[in-house]
This record gives sequence, C-alpha cells and structure tokens, in this order.
Amino acid sequence: MSEPVNTFEEQQQGRPTGPLVRGYEVIIGFETHAQLSTASKIFSRASTAFGAEPNTQACAVDLALPGTLPVMNKGAVERAIKLGLALGSTIAPRSVFARKNYFYPDLPKGYQISQFEIPVVQGGTVSFFLGEEQKSVRLVRAHLEEDAGKSLHEDFIGQSGIDLNRAGTPLLEIVTEPDMRSTAEAVAYARELHKIVTWIGICDGNMQEGSFRCDANVSVRKPGD
Repeated sequence: MSEPVNTFEEQQQGRPTGPLVRGYEVIIGFETHAQLSTASKIFSRASTAFGAEPNTQACAVDLALPGTLPVMNKGAVERAIKLGLALGSTIAPRSVFARKNYFYPDLPKGYQISQFEIPVVQGGTVSFFLGEEQKSVRLVRAHLEEDAGKSLHEDFIGQSGIDLNRAGTPLLEIVTEPDMRSTAEAVAYARELHKIVTWIGICDGNMQEGSFRCDANVSVRKPGD
C-alpha cells in the first residue's frame, strides 16, 4: 500500500510536505525581488509605469545605445536603506555595483548592473508568528539591481518579441539564510515580508504585475546531517 500524502492542515503545522521527503529535513531559503516604487528607472529617467505599450518606456540608457552612461536613482537607494532600517540591518556607508555578465535577448547590454561584494543592506531579521510560535528568518543581504526586459512568445507565429519597457526597473533583491524548515514557515515569511515592503511604502506589492517575486531554494537532508 502506498504511503498517504499529508493533508494541507498537516503541512501548515510544519510537518513533512509529502512522501518523497519523509525522514528528511526540508531546508528552504528565499530570494525575493521587490520592485521599488520609484517613478523612474534605477539608472535612467524613463518611466516605470505598468501596462504601457511595448517599447514606449525605454530610453537610450535602457537600450544600451553607444555613448550613454547610467546615473543612479537616489530614490532607489533611499528605499533600500528604509528596508534595512525596518529590519535591523547594517547599512553600508559605501556600496559597490558590479556587472553580472550573461547573454539573453531581453538584456540589451549583455550584462546586468547588480551588487555582490558590498551590498547596500547587510544582515537583518524578519520575524513572524506561525500559530502561537514566533519564528525569525535571518537575512544575508538586500542589494540593488536593474530588471531585464521581457521576451514575449504569444501572438507571434514561430517567433518571439522583445519588450524593453521593464529593462532598468529598480529591484531590491532580498536574500535569506536557509532558516526555514517547512512550507508553512516559507509562506508565513513571504507574507510577512510582503506586509513590510508595502507598509513602509517601498514596493506596491502587486504580484500580478511582477512587483513582488519570490524564488525558493529547497534542499533536503537527514536530520542532524
């Protein structure tokens, strides 16, 4: 007889999430991209408004045309610092940007401007309640970066379209330690972080528009390994 799959209620109590992980401990970390609520992009004055016609909100900087140079959006830095203060993080007095090189059709420069060695926000904690128990998830960092454009595959017969309206939109990537041990903890963390970024006004949190996107890194191990 096959082993029964756990119910939703059992999952919410932090028990194993299915027969494939019985006997194993689930380890979960999150990388969350919060789109910052600035009126213009992180390195240009092009608009960040959602829903415009394709390629109508991409300027020379966003298109990576020769001779253009990026200029930092002060509002993006201020919003990153605001999150760091809300979460008890360390704010770097000096922060450095770097190039993340990769090729993709919706990345005109051939690299993404991001941060690695010295991010603007380091450390911090997100605390929340799971039932009656208080939990805390430690943050590694929160760093600024630019978003890429979009590849469009609908309404094109055997071809793909490129919309660069989103290219250069300011993002704050919030990276956690692998502190979560169940799907219930992961959901509770994501909801709490969503509450925080919307309450302090740095992100509108509209998930249907891609303003708040979560990537989960999941691994399993024998308890005690």
